[in-house]
Amino acid sequence: MSVPAGQSAATPKRLVVLISGRGSNLGALIEACEQDRIPAQVVGVISNRPDAAGLGFAEQHHIPHRVLNHRDYPSREAFDADLATAIEDYAPDLVILAGFMRILTPGFVDRFTGRMLNIHPSLLPKYRGLDTHARALADGEPEHGASVHFVTPELDGGPVIMQARVPVDPNDTPDTLAARVQQAEHRLYPEAVRRVCSGEIQWSGRILQADGSPLEAPLQLDEDTHDVSGPDARSRPPHPVG
Repeated sequence: MSVPAGQSAATPKRLVVLISGRGSNLGALIEACEQDRIPAQVVGVISNRPDAAGLGFAEQHHIPHRVLNHRDYPSREAFDADLATAIEDYAPDLVILAGFMRILTPGFVDRFTGRMLNIHPSLLPKYRGLDTHARALADGEPEHGASVHFVTPELDGGPVIMQARVPVDPNDTPDTLAARVQQAEHRLYPEAVRRVCSGEIQWSGRILQADGSPLEAPLQLDEDTHDVSGPDARSRPPHPVG
């Protein structure tokens, strides 16, 4: 793996990605790693659905992968216990949720505090949960988007690292808006993961930091240049997050 200008050589971070469906964000992450845009490699892919199309990305790129069918387990706790063991088998630095459609138990989340990321199709804290695009349109929102956050036991409630904003068109339907948000996600997730892998973004379960300073407001991914903006983000006083 080549080293971008201004960065020192380091062992690539190990990523395990959890999926349930198409895995388009998994594909974007694999591509970013292979193009040296993230100082990391995807070392394992786990799906809770045997028919998840995203498993094809792992096969195409010769990435170890496995299925843990949640329907084979008597409880959420039993599934999460085996899932945690399967993840640890890959010795990951980060666990990446990429369309993983399971509500995780608090014990599982605590095990990976500060090491697990998720991407959500809204500008959190707005529209946690499902049907975010339809809800944004119903409320007449002028903009929508996606957020990358650390995972906590609270659904879609962990500290937000970075967001991508997408203007809402007057003629948008939930499907057309979802398609544009997903395109933004494919730029946003690799950039957010890069910053965590490089150590620029850190969270141990208390204060979210960027470059060693408290980060209260999410960083913003510029739609055209992919640069990150938000000069006020590091000027606010520290506070416990999550």
